[in-house]
This record gives sequence, C-alpha cells and structure tokens, in this order.
Amino acid sequence: MIPVQACWIFGTAVAALCFGTAAMAGEIEVSGSLAAEARYFPNDPRFEGQLNHLQPSAIISPEFAYESDDERHQAKVAPFLRLDGRDSERTHGDLREGYWRFTEEEWDVLVGVNTVFWGVAESRHLVNVVNQIDQVEDIDEEDFLGQPMVNLGTQQDWGRLDLFVLPGFRERSFPGRDGRLRGALPVDTDAARYESGAKQAHVDVAMRYTHFIGDFDLGAHYFYGTGREPRLVPNAAGEWLEPHYDLIHQAGLDGQYTMDQWLWKLETIVREGQGEVFAAAVGGLEYTFFQAFESDADLGLLAEYLYDGRDDSAPFTAADNDVFLGTRLALNDVQDTSILAGGIVDADRRSTALLVEAERRIGDRWKLELESRWFLKPDAGDPLSAFQDDDFILLRASYFF
Repeated sequence: MIPVQACWIFGTAVAALCFGTAAMAGEIEVSGSLAAEARYFPNDPRFEGQLNHLQPSAIISPEFAYESDDERHQAKVAPFLRLDGRDSERTHGDLREGYWRFTEEEWDVLVGVNTVFWGVAESRHLVNVVNQIDQVEDIDEEDFLGQPMVNLGTQQDWGRLDLFVLPGFRERSFPGRDGRLRGALPVDTDAARYESGAKQAHVDVAMRYTHFIGDFDLGAHYFYGTGREPRLVPNAAGEWLEPHYDLIHQAGLDGQYTMDQWLWKLETIVREGQGEVFAAAVGGLEYTFFQAFESDADLGLLAEYLYDGRDDSAPFTAADNDVFLGTRLALNDVQDTSILAGGIVDADRRSTALLVEAERRIGDRWKLELESRWFLKPDAGDPLSAFQDDDFILLRASYFF
C-alpha cells in the first residue's frame, strides 16, 4: 500500500505550493465537519473476536480551499480522520483531496491527490475505477481513498476529455479481526500480493469522455493498471485472507436519459485480466412524483437490475444476478429532509439486503443521519450468510463549520 504518510506529503505539498505562493492574491476558505457516530448491532457476533453490539466513533474532516483572484488557480486540502472505539482497523486517516488545479480557457490540469466519481446508477457503481474503496467505512462501496494523480482535461463543443496518470496504488481497507461486516476470515492487508513487479509503484493510466446530447448524458472510459478489486486468497494455514491485485484492462460506458419524470440509467463494463474476459452491467429507471400527496415533497421510485459475468478466478461479487427496488422521498423543506429505502434481492437465492438512509438538517450547522441495514436470513451457501448477524442501526450527528 502507498503509506498514508506518503499520500499526505504528496498531496499537501502540491496544494501548499499554491497556498504559499499565491495566497496574497486570492482567498482562502476554511470549512469542514465534526461528527459523532454510534453503530449498534442488535445480534451477537457470528465470528470469534468480533465486537459486540455498540460501536462508537468520531469523524474529523476539515477542508482548506484557495482560489486566485483571476479564478485560474485553485488548491484544496481535505483530510479525513476516523477514531473508532472498537475496531483498530477502522481508526484511520486519509487525504481525500490535496491538489492544485490550473484552468486556462478550454483546458485545465490538476496535480495532487483527488477523489473522482463516475457513474449514474443507484445500487452499484461499476464504472468507478480510479479511486480505491475505503471499505472500513461501509460495505456500500461509496467511500473512497484519495488517489495521487495528474489529470489533464479539456472542454470542447464535442464534449469533455480527461486524461489521468495515476502514479501510485492505494490498497483497499478492510475491517479488522474485531470488526463487524466481514467474512469468516479477516483480511491481512500487510500480506498483499501484486501481479506487477512494480507493486504499488505501478503507474496506471485512464481516460474518460463525457458529453450531453439533448436529454442524454453520456460517458465512456478506459483504464489500464492495477485493479482496485483484489482477489482474497486464504493463506497456507487458512487463518486469514491475502489480497491479490491483478493488472487489468477495463472499458466502459455509462449514460442517463431524462424524459419528464423519468430517469433511465445504465452502466456497463468489459474487463480483462481477472480470469476470463467478462462483462458486467447495472441499469434501470427512476420515476419521480413531483409534489406528491398535494405537498412540496417529491417521491421517487427506483428499480435496477445488476448483472456480472465474471468467473470464479475473478474477485468475488455478490451482485451477479440481482434486482434493486427502492424509493426516495425528498420533503423539500427548510431542513432538507430526505429518506431512501430499498433492498437488493438475489434472483437465484432470493436472499435480501434491506437499507434505510435518512437525513435532516438542524439549524444552519447541524445534520442528523440515520442508516440501517438488514440481512434477511440467507442459506449457508449464500454470500450474504457471512453478514447474517450483522444487521445494524447507525446514528450520526455532524457539525459543519
């Protein structure tokens, strides 16, 4: 793994150069949040050594942003720190962003550490291939580690083209032996193996094209480098799992079509380098009832299908033949209250994972968030069986400054 310290040094040094040399000719803004979080597991742990019931933690995430008077130079430093009271692996720090960006007419260049997000689907983000997943945060694969990069982009009449040089690999984080939401064997991140002889020093490359044509938002990408998904292989004694990172080629398309109250979404990829060449896709729709129930609220209905054709020699995924159904309620009130509820059903085994996410602002500085996940009892051969006792309710209170 790239040491966290090296990532911090690289990103903050790049951003500090811009802060230090141009701070007198622009504006520096300081913002961020502090949060207290409690995650409660009503069931006893399934595996020996796992924490029982309550898991408290705290999150510190400040942001320092600079923009020059002519708006051509921007810099940002956004560190992240979680202090967990029960799982030592979940106590971790990361530099999510630490970069300098220069913009000149239709061109821009970014150097440093950044987090980029691609894709349109709700249930799975197939085309997100640049940043590594921070899996100790949650199993929904929506939290990412900062990635060192050089990003050259141009915006033209024919669309936007971004080229990425990624000089350093970030290993995926996993819950420790004490942690919940893990398999029967913990993952030893210190035992990582690489197909590339350069290991984490391998320089990856990527490109992405985006454009909108009428009501269509389109994207296409290509990536070559160390795959962010590791294969988890038991060690010789069968005591833990070792991550194995392969070199991959990946190409993908994503698109969204907006038609009145309808959103049609699709993400699809083809990947080479992890077993046989395989394709995967997630697609579906969202229909919104605006001002539902004769109120200011909007009610959205979501449905997506998830397919993945990988074989057993590729990294494991549970989302190979699944259906996601959900609903999103936005009250459009002063407090920005919203609720997302849904579930993913395995079409083969009928196992189900349910989720509820809700948030509401309190005044100008505070926000309350509630998250809950429930794993309906799968059979012993089902991939979700490892989590069958890991239902949880999470409450987070955040203060923004």
